Amino acid sequence: MAYDFQVTVDSAEPHVLAGWWAETLGWDVEPTDEAFIREMVAKGYATEADTTTHAGALVWRTGAAITHPTTGRRMLFQLVPEGKTVKNRVHLDVRLAGDDVQATVQRLTSRGATFLHEGQQGPTKWATLADPEGNEFCVG
Repeated sequence: MAYDFQVTVDSAEPHVLAGWWAETLGWDVEPTDEAFIREMVAKGYATEADTTTHAGALVWRTGAAITHPTTGRRMLFQLVPEGKTVKNRVHLDVRLAGDDVQATVQRLTSRGATFLHEGQQGPTKWATLADPEGNEFCVG
């Protein structure tokens, strides 16, 4: 049997990072369901401390997700108390489908990414960056 999966990213500010990645990838931030959140609090399954407001909407404090607009693939950004301290053991490779790598690097660094280095293997070139919270990823 084949399994499906989502990528989960530890984050200090899940809603902010989800928005950054949604814009970067052209994906959608999953909409919040304020009525459901209020119902869970009212029924005692959650507390007000489990919620926050982001971009004017009531959201779960501990996470936010983005989805690919056609495939439904999902990335979850979850709140963790500790900051990132070492290099990622897994990272995303963002395929640019012919877009210019250098122009993409400039666009992403202007939005808060950090350029780390360039790489090349044969004719394939890429750039390694870190998102605003320091998570490494490649574009190429």
